[in-house]
Amino acid sequence: MRRTSWFLCFYSLFTLYTFAQEQPKAAQYTFSLDEAIEFALKNSYQSINARRDVAKALQRKWETTAAGLPQLNAAIDYQNQLKQPVSFLPAAAFDPFNQIRNLDQFYDVTTNASNTPIPAQPGPDDFIPIVFSPQQQLSATATLTQLLFDGSYLVGLEAAKSFLEYTYNSEEKAQLAVRKSVINAYGSVLVATESVQILEKNKATLQQNYKEAQKILDNGLTEEEDVEQLQITLLQITNQLNNAVRLQKIALQMFNLTIGVDVATDTILNDTLDALATKNIDPTAGTQPFIIENNIDYKLGYLLTEQRRLELKLEKSRALPSLSAFLNYGTQANGNSFTFLESEHPWFQSSILGVQLNIPIFSSLGRTAKTKQARIALEQANTSFIEAQQQIQLQYNNALSDYQLAVETLATTRQNLTLAERIEHKNQIKYKEGLATSFELRQAQLQLYNVQQEVLQAMLAIITKKTDLTQIINTPNP
Repeated sequence: MRRTSWFLCFYSLFTLYTFAQEQPKAAQYTFSLDEAIEFALKNSYQSINARRDVAKALQRKWETTAAGLPQLNAAIDYQNQLKQPVSFLPAAAFDPFNQIRNLDQFYDVTTNASNTPIPAQPGPDDFIPIVFSPQQQLSATATLTQLLFDGSYLVGLEAAKSFLEYTYNSEEKAQLAVRKSVINAYGSVLVATESVQILEKNKATLQQNYKEAQKILDNGLTEEEDVEQLQITLLQITNQLNNAVRLQKIALQMFNLTIGVDVATDTILNDTLDALATKNIDPTAGTQPFIIENNIDYKLGYLLTEQRRLELKLEKSRALPSLSAFLNYGTQANGNSFTFLESEHPWFQSSILGVQLNIPIFSSLGRTAKTKQARIALEQANTSFIEAQQQIQLQYNNALSDYQLAVETLATTRQNLTLAERIEHKNQIKYKEGLATSFELRQAQLQLYNVQQEVLQAMLAIITKKTDLTQIINTPNP
């Protein structure tokens, strides 16, 4: 019995161990900023759909091209005339000399349902009912058509090519947007992480100050208000730390969503905020001329005007004649019963070769009205394109100014941080020596904490503003 129990226990442990080994490990990613961008360009949801748009555009281009290539269609038609149609022919045509004496021979295919007496001799106004077609019919046809010339088809090919180029540029814009989103999300995670570390350090310092002040109060060497001032600051920092921890988790989830992985994925970021900020400081920014033709919005605006131009060209082409050719081949069998599959059943073949020329002559000025509308739309597109160029230039000037301000702000806040640390350190010493009140220490600490956050935000601004600038210029970061 004991052996059986030991065996079952060992077997259960072995099964659990095997099951644990077979379970897939949770995915874990480690990224530098450049690696995160490269990963997102391949795997983010926006990038995937942008590539699908290009694939659709390629199929649309082929759809347009295929319209001018040979088209082959086949049809099979089976008819069973449950009630065959009857045609009436003048009886005199069959008996011009009135030699027919009995009309029953002409009524084999129908009945005299009206009970009208049949005359003994056909008169000049008498008709004979006749069925011309057999009861069943089966036919098979194949038709080959080929467009020889059509002005609108040629314009359509050009428009399909322009649309494909527009889709490629749209994909490029989507990649720029993904790149910007990844940089912003990556920077936000680093800011949240740095904030947690700074707040933890500040909290530890405040806890030490609070303990020392409490001991001094217990010895009766300070006032209770001094301890309460430190307690207020400690409670505020504790609350900010708790919030920063939550924001750090949310920022990491947003980053995962941006790069295209599950939000619960364990992701590690290699780069530091200070290193990225230093890397993105470019003293030569704005020294090179702005080439507006590289801007993605300029490219898209130009292609939109091209589409309006092609629409005008299309309306003009509708006044041109179109020429097409066709070849038809068919076979047909008839009978009063379904015997078409038998080898001895006769089949009758037919074939037609033809050319069709369509010449537009007069449309009551309808085509002229459409052409004028297309011309007005082209003029509107040209005006909008000029406005877009001015807007792009203004966006560049604004982005450059914001970037230069971010660089200056970072330099200033770093200097302020050095000063705030010195002031807080001096007040720490003065407070311990009894030369400064807890209120003065608290003011110095709050000033330091604000400057610390300003430095973090300034470093993030360097990264994001440089991204905005490079996106307008449409060049990668150096």
